[in-house]
Formats: sequence, structure tokens, C-alpha cells
Amino acid sequence: MSANTSPTFVANLFRPRVLLAAIFGGCLGLLVFGLYLQHMKGIEPCPMCILQRYAFLAAGLIALVGALHGPRRTGLRIYSTLVALTALAGGGVAARQTWLIHNPPAIADCGPGLEYMVDEFPLGEALPMIFRGSGDCASVTWTWLGLSIPEWALVAFTGIVIATGIALVTSAREPARGDLGS
Repeated sequence: MSANTSPTFVANLFRPRVLLAAIFGGCLGLLVFGLYLQHMKGIEPCPMCILQRYAFLAAGLIALVGALHGPRRTGLRIYSTLVALTALAGGGVAARQTWLIHNPPAIADCGPGLEYMVDEFPLGEALPMIFRGSGDCASVTWTWLGLSIPEWALVAFTGIVIATGIALVTSAREPARGDLGS
């Protein structure tokens, strides 16, 4: 058995700190790819796409802090839960946009952009407009392997939730060490 396939190598891949670092790397890669599509390929993000970017940014930053901190039990549970909740929120937006793509609105209006809605309307009015989507949010501008951008985002958010679940399960085996693991 080679060193790369030893049980120690595999066990280290599933260490919570490594999983959190991988989540950060994945989120960073997805954000960079989204910016590439926007600035190099001219694909403008809709309001729901921007919300998904914020969710990837938040999940990635929380995961980075957790990976750098390297807490045990309680702290790891807190970081993993926060990352999972952020991914669930982003996944909810991606699922809604996927639904809009497969069931487009009867009237396809592109509507105002996210920045305009947040600047001009109270948050209580802006959020329903964002989640209602628009013709822009229901159009498919890019696919890979038959999946659109929000479908790939949903896959990624699901992977993040699974990874945080693994981190939570493995945290039960970590020895306790202080309040937040410091």
C-alpha cells in the first residue's frame, strides 16, 4: 500500500480542519469562476446569483476562520453549524432559481438590479422582490454537463452541507479543549 492510500492519509482528509480549509478553497474557486464568467465572458449575474455569491463568500470566510482557528468540539460545532446554515440559505436561493428556470414566469421582465432594490426599498420589500425572481433569473446563460449555474451552485451548497456534516461527526471524536477550542 502506497503512502497516498494509507489509512492515515485517508483519515487526515476527513479531519475537520482539512474539511473547513477545503470548503474555503471550493468557495474561493467558485467565486473566482463566477467573476471570470462575468468579466471575461460577459455573463451578468441576476439578483439571485448575487445572493448565492454572498452565501459562498460567507460560508468560505467562516470556514477559513474555523480552519485557521483549528478548534475542537464546541468551537468546531459552532463553525460547522454556521457554515452549514449559510450553505442551506444559499442552497435555498439556488433551488428557487432552479425552479424558476424550469418554470419561468409568464411575463419575463428583467426588473431592477439587486443594488437598486436594496438601496431604494426597505429590506422587507426588497427580499420578496429578489426571491420572486425575474425573467433575468429564469434565463439560462451558461451550462456545463447539462446543468446551469444555479444547478451547479445547488450541487456545491449540498457538498458544503455534507462536508460540514462530516466535520460535525468527526468533531465528536475530538478531545475537548477549552471553551471554543482555543
